[in-house]
Amino acid sequence: MTSPVTVLGISNAIVDVLAHVDDETLAAIGAPKGSMTLIDQEQAEKIYALMGPATEMSGGSVANTIANLANLGGKSAYIGCVADDQLGRIFVHDMQSLGVDVVLAPIDDGAPTARSYILISPGGERTMNTYLGACMELSPAHISESAIAGAGLVLLEGYIWDNPHGPAAAGEAMRLAQENGAKVGLTLSDSYCVDRHRDAFAEAIEHRVQMVFANEKEIISLLGTDSFEDAVAKTRELETLFVLTRSEKGSVIVNNQGEVIQAAVPVAKVVDATGAGDAYIAGFLYGWTTGLPLAESAQLGSEYAARVIQQVGPRLAKTI
Repeated sequence: MTSPVTVLGISNAIVDVLAHVDDETLAAIGAPKGSMTLIDQEQAEKIYALMGPATEMSGGSVANTIANLANLGGKSAYIGCVADDQLGRIFVHDMQSLGVDVVLAPIDDGAPTARSYILISPGGERTMNTYLGACMELSPAHISESAIAGAGLVLLEGYIWDNPHGPAAAGEAMRLAQENGAKVGLTLSDSYCVDRHRDAFAEAIEHRVQMVFANEKEIISLLGTDSFEDAVAKTRELETLFVLTRSEKGSVIVNNQGEVIQAAVPVAKVVDATGAGDAYIAGFLYGWTTGLPLAESAQLGSEYAARVIQQVGPRLAKTI
């Protein structure tokens, strides 16, 4: 690629509510440290009451990537469902303030805006309790052909497949991308999500996805191998480009055209690991969409991820 293109993200729109907590607070909430738990609206209100001072910002994995890509200077757009409530307005305002084209207006009926309470333990480990709310209403009707037609890459989130109409929405997005000459990227979200939708992901990758973003556990689950090395060996046989992150071990970018091994950028102290993978993808895509070689794109991804984990929250200030 030789010129900047728009990246259109399609995902679960979630407001992140971040707070530092001690072990006693985690015990009172009943959340195992480091876990991600889905909760209902009643539990969401209980957890919020137990939290101390918090930071609220638009979130969700792909939304974080799109926001950080905008902060790097990339052109980006976003599709995701929020309600017309306080958190929904926070989500839209945050994204628009960064220069992101928010395609969908807030919905004025239905469930409240989704939120994820991100509890940060001493040492930076995150424990997430997520109420999905309005983001579960994403459907094919929300997929804008005009937005996809203007995008060079459509970035889908694996969690979409958990939504009632999510697989159909993803299918519509991939169909329109193919018809309009846009590439499709897929983030695998987490290894449990892969376990739930392995066959659907594999089919999408075989026929309509040109780029896959995954960590070690996710790619091992997807390909059914015993080790990361065996998974990489399988990806060397495929045309799809796999961008595989390994935390402190760096990353591997691989397909049947070659392989790039990128070292992680050392950090003095991890403050909050929230959004490290999302930031890596933003850095990588900024390089890729501006025509940089894969190795330089991977280096940008590593640098951006390293910056994010040394602060609270998944967003960094604009760099240009």
